[in-house]
Amino acid sequence: MNALHLAADGEPDAEKAFYVADLSAVYKQHERWKKLLPEIEPFYAVKCNPDPYVLRLLAALGTGFDCASNGEINTVLALGVAPERIIFANPCKATSFIRSAAKARVDMMTFDNTDELHKIARTHPGAKLVVRILTDDSKALCRLGLKFGAPLDTVPALLAKARELNLDVIGVSFHVGSGSTDPFAFADAVERARAVFDMGKAAGYEFTLLDVGGGFEDASFEATAGVLADAINRFFPVRDGIRIIAEPGRYYVSKAFSLATNIIARRAPPGHALEQADAADVDPEQPSVMYYINDGVYGAFNCILFDHQTPQPTVLSLNGSFHVPASVPLRAASVWGPTCDSLDCVCAVTQLPGTLQVGDWLGWENMGAYSACAASMFNGFEVSRVVYTTGACGKGAAEVREALRAFQAQAA
Repeated sequence: MNALHLAADGEPDAEKAFYVADLSAVYKQHERWKKLLPEIEPFYAVKCNPDPYVLRLLAALGTGFDCASNGEINTVLALGVAPERIIFANPCKATSFIRSAAKARVDMMTFDNTDELHKIARTHPGAKLVVRILTDDSKALCRLGLKFGAPLDTVPALLAKARELNLDVIGVSFHVGSGSTDPFAFADAVERARAVFDMGKAAGYEFTLLDVGGGFEDASFEATAGVLADAINRFFPVRDGIRIIAEPGRYYVSKAFSLATNIIARRAPPGHALEQADAADVDPEQPSVMYYINDGVYGAFNCILFDHQTPQPTVLSLNGSFHVPASVPLRAASVWGPTCDSLDCVCAVTQLPGTLQVGDWLGWENMGAYSACAASMFNGFEVSRVVYTTGACGKGAAEVREALRAFQAQAA
């Protein structure tokens, strides 16, 4: 990370925290998706990370986009993406947003209540509607079923109302929760979707879309893909005319972004007491030193509060050197953000070298999902900038550049 050396050069604001985004990691995830779930079209969840280069790359790779607001729709359309590649996947939308979607010719959108149907009938009667159903999301980091999703026993009445309003319902969507830890939640959800397809037929509709939502995790993707594919084969053995899409977010970007933070202050025992302390006398659960870094829970680490994450640091530099011996003794420490709020704690207890100094750097991996997108400038601290690369993953960098060039030429 050449940018780390700026601090030693005395450049203005050289110690600012920054992300490193490896776009080839996004490309690799897309290739992995196509290999394991070739029948399912990914519609990237923009809310997860609306980074402009990530969006541009995914547009070049031909993905669709799951948008939740006018702002997200306009951002994607500005890239030259056709409106047919967008699903307005917010079941409860402002009337003005529905009207704007109609003007932009974004027709595919979700609903889970009768009030939404009345709004759509008034402002976008030509919409292609997808009924969002409630599923079991009890094993997810973020339980979206607390806010969205129609229980199955309410669906027949919803479809009857849509029919009465002369609206076109084309399919079913669900979401097992963001960051689902149970692959079998997808099997249960697909079974529920099958029941709703049958309800649609009884209401006079012939559904042509199954949206399996998000909740895909990088570490468990192979297991999830296997369970999901088996469930689709079991409950939809004949799929003539049925399009299947999904709304992955963190799967694409989580490990593509890392964060580098600078230690701007520390509180430690006076003199060399910390360095001279016998390891046997140190409580591993009682921090003996507090490190303060230049990003926190109001910035990149908002994922701790909003996304239930527990990021852990790695040491990038020690006493000004980027060579960190593996044998360096560790001590219990706490890591804090830069604001004046005591809530701004990044790690209450973690293991770090007791000899870290002001000016040293800590690294944080898997910071691409629900991090920068929700960062604020509380206390006047700026949002961490992004440095882009396509080389860290080696293979894939050339493909990324070629995809971007082709997409830019097409958009022009």
